[in-house]
Parts: sequence; C-alpha cells; structure tokens
Amino acid sequence: MSLQEILAEKKEWRKHMARVNALPRDYKVVYKEIQKYLFKVGPMELVDGIKPLSAVLELFEEGAARGDEVLTVTGKDVAIFCDQLIQDSKTYSDEYEDKVNQEVKKALDKEANKKNK
Repeated sequence: MSLQEILAEKKEWRKHMARVNALPRDYKVVYKEIQKYLFKVGPMELVDGIKPLSAVLELFEEGAARGDEVLTVTGKDVAIFCDQLIQDSKTYSDEYEDKVNQEVKKALDKEANKKNK
C-alpha cells in the first residue's frame, strides 16, 4: 500500500468519524459498541476498508433523521444485529477454522502415509 493510499484511507476514516460524531448521543454509544464488536470479531473487510461500518452509519443517519430510537433500528440484541451485518463476510475466525482443518488433514495424511510404509 502506497503512502497516498494510506493517507486517502485516513482521510476517509476522519470523514466517517465526523459523521459518527454528528449522530445523536444514543446512536454514537451504540455505534461505538458495534465498532468494538466488529473489530474483535474481525470481518476481513475491515482490513481493506470500512464497508460494514459505513453501512451501519448510513442506517443510523436515516434512523436518527426519522426520529427513531437507536434500538428500534438495530433491535434489542445488538450482537445479533452485528452478526447479521457480517454474515456473508469472511472473518478471522473463518480463516483460522480453515487453517485448523487444513492442518488436521495434513497431519492425518502424514499418519496414514506412516502406516502404509
């Protein structure tokens, strides 16, 4: 990644966070919890951009503009909301599961080869 790409992403992030800070307080609180959740769960897309967070922000801006309470927008179980948001995204957990399965297959194949000798 070039320096210009890094600077462009940083500029995009600052604009994004300025929009977050313009949200009503309850929306900001929930947004920040969603952000923490997504960073911990680790959708791979967050490495290459802020697409899931941008979708949440747009949804929150629309909800706030209508005067909806934030939990009306997300539902009372915010973790389920987050999981549904990234259900089609590859996560670090998915990648680790794939790696474990590959290692298990490799180890079993190695053991099978030892038995056949």
